[in-house]
Amino acid sequence: MSLIASLMRIGHMLRKEFIQTLRDPRTRWMLIGPPIIQMLVFGYAATLDVKHVELAVLDLDNTQESRELASHFSASRYFDIKTHATQREELRDGIDRGDVLAALEIDSGFAEHLRNGQGASVQVLVDCSNSNTALVALGYLNLIGAQFARGYQLDQLRRTAPQLVSFLPQVDLQTRPWFNEGLESRWYFVPSVIGNLTLIMVMMLTAFAVVREREIGTLEQVMVTPIRRWEFILGKTIPFFLIGCFDATIISLVGTLWFGVPFRGSLGVLAVGVVAFIFASLGLGLLISTISVTQQQAMITSFFFTMPMITLSGFATPISSMPPFFQKLTYLNPMRYVMVLLRSVYLKGVGFDILWPQIAAMAASAVLLLGISVLRFHKSLE
Repeated sequence: MSLIASLMRIGHMLRKEFIQTLRDPRTRWMLIGPPIIQMLVFGYAATLDVKHVELAVLDLDNTQESRELASHFSASRYFDIKTHATQREELRDGIDRGDVLAALEIDSGFAEHLRNGQGASVQVLVDCSNSNTALVALGYLNLIGAQFARGYQLDQLRRTAPQLVSFLPQVDLQTRPWFNEGLESRWYFVPSVIGNLTLIMVMMLTAFAVVREREIGTLEQVMVTPIRRWEFILGKTIPFFLIGCFDATIISLVGTLWFGVPFRGSLGVLAVGVVAFIFASLGLGLLISTISVTQQQAMITSFFFTMPMITLSGFATPISSMPPFFQKLTYLNPMRYVMVLLRSVYLKGVGFDILWPQIAAMAASAVLLLGISVLRFHKSLE
């Protein structure tokens, strides 16, 4: 009888939570609209590709060779020549104003040095205020310059000594990209966004729901009823667990069907991993609710946890590039493990035999966070 009574009380709590959450049209919209919109925004805007970099060219040589070099840059998909400068000051002004990211200065004598078999230098100016974009752009600049130099040398050799062309040593790299044949950065980001949005939705909903009860004074009214504290906690967390599963499903479908990201793994592995991550997010949201008095405090505390967790997850920055201290700190972050799981299931199609350490780590995080949160919640109600 005691078990049946507990189940009935939990059922009443679940009904109350669903009615309270879904009766407001704005809340219903918040559960569906923002995750879909954010997935679309991240899917289209979040990218590591550097394309169509605006470039300025100052050609002081004005020869066939210098014009051919400039055409190599404009013909690539990485650079767009925005302006052909006539003075050095125009290059500096363009970079200072942000009109161009990089500038090329081809000095007079460029073609003459090439024809004489000497090295010809080209000055490259790059706006490094965005260091990541500048490094990638420099790599493309060096690659295109090296291709032009090699092509020019081969042309010269064919005209002067064609019999030596066949003896010229060559290294031909045959690249075979695995798991992302087209090197689409969208395939890399979209699975990761599933973890980010799931964390934000589940954690904030859980934290705000409990804090809202405390803020408007209904928490004390609920606790004077026959309901037990563990029943109250279950009644508060189960609805948001189900909402988290629903949102994760919607976000995954949008990422897979709308953006065409391949799904090569097992739905079972994905479901188990996401469920473990949702439990960890619930534990974190419940923990935030125990240290917050108002919804404003809960929002600020949520941001305090969210931004470091996303940064230390490997979402945009490889963990191996972080300082050693922060690399070790990432092992405490459930986001680290869900990122590995999502990308591996989607792109690599790996299973439990490889991903069980990630799933186990998220499950351990969930048990730890839920345990601490429940203990603190009990204490905060006393």
